[in-house]
Amino acid sequence: MNKLKMLNWAKDLFPIYRSITGIGTRKTLSYFEKINPELKRLKFKTGQKVFDWIIPKEWNINDSYIEHESGKRFAEFKKCNLHIVGYSSAINKKISKNKLLEHIYTQKNQRNAIPYVTSYYKQRWGFCMSENQKKKLPKGNYKVVIKSSLKKGTLDLSHAILKGKNKKEIFFTSYICHPSMANNELSGPVLLNKIMQYVKLNYPNRKYTYRFVLAPETIGAIAYLSKFIKILKSNVICGFNLTMVGDERAYSYTSSRKGNTIADDAMKSALMGLKNVKMYSFLDRYSDERQYCSPGIDLPLCSFSRSREYPEYHTDKDNFNVVTEKGLEGSFQVIKKIIDSIEMELYPKTKILAEPNLGKRGLYPTLSQKGNHNSIQVRMGLISQADGNTNIFKISQLLKKPINLICNEYKLLKSKKILK
Repeated sequence: MNKLKMLNWAKDLFPIYRSITGIGTRKTLSYFEKINPELKRLKFKTGQKVFDWIIPKEWNINDSYIEHESGKRFAEFKKCNLHIVGYSSAINKKISKNKLLEHIYTQKNQRNAIPYVTSYYKQRWGFCMSENQKKKLPKGNYKVVIKSSLKKGTLDLSHAILKGKNKKEIFFTSYICHPSMANNELSGPVLLNKIMQYVKLNYPNRKYTYRFVLAPETIGAIAYLSKFIKILKSNVICGFNLTMVGDERAYSYTSSRKGNTIADDAMKSALMGLKNVKMYSFLDRYSDERQYCSPGIDLPLCSFSRSREYPEYHTDKDNFNVVTEKGLEGSFQVIKKIIDSIEMELYPKTKILAEPNLGKRGLYPTLSQKGNHNSIQVRMGLISQADGNTNIFKISQLLKKPINLICNEYKLLKSKKILK
């Protein structure tokens, strides 16, 4: 598959302003629905109750800026869409510099960065700029202009279900609610769409059903759960939240709430042997695993990232210096290993009682001497754990061997009619 596709998709979508509702989010969903037509749109109306939450009014913005009395403009939305505080109320008025400063947000520990700030559930207006830009604002009076609207509308998301022979599901989700930030926003959705393409192309007669969801973070996940909680709890056996998967600096995994699901086993196994792997407890949760793993829901889902913590996060510096082709491809290879393993055999089982005679099948050294059995330890270890109840990722962890090595041994043993 074309490695550049994901990066090109992200670059196409980067200029679009997205929020938890609005035109930009719908444009983004439409873009992915053309790539994978199986994605179907779902809408939740303003005022609709979803568990303990209410779907908010739809917010859209056309332009915003600060204009000095000299005519010079600052914090122009059309130059950088992070200049506006998300969900800002419309305004067009003249104010003093002191009053203006009450509505300007900066990241003081990153003086050259424009921060990403939102106010979804309390009406206010504001602008974001770098601390250095703020310090250079001239004395005098200003006009502040925000051309936005807040009215009844919809919260939009898309999902797809690729049916398999088994109704049990492998679940992938990512969010589509941030403006122009490459890693925090776009890396997850583009990876999800490549995964969908991979499953369709390589597993047309797949064993398992695959579910894919693109939704606004938090409120979108809650809305989706409110509609599909019964089927998700019944069918999902393994799920992954994909977020910030585009850089090359690390590989990160945040566990499910219980920490012992197939998803946890799969991610630990797939990350084995990679450099700079960071593992986080569910106590450090930060994305939609908060919803999918919450008590009473408890889907077997964990989160996968490259660098979960990075200095460019939630600033205008989160761009294509952070997200790279190599970074995205590295993430894809991790998920690919998981899918390939699941579709090969999730629960290996021996067909032979007691240890099989590997020697007569050419699978065991004919000369027994101390030190020459190391090469078959994985083979014997796999057989010893293949009870039909222990998943292949757990076996990988028990043997402390990468999942691709375990899979190669499984294929060999299956071909010799030792495992099924």
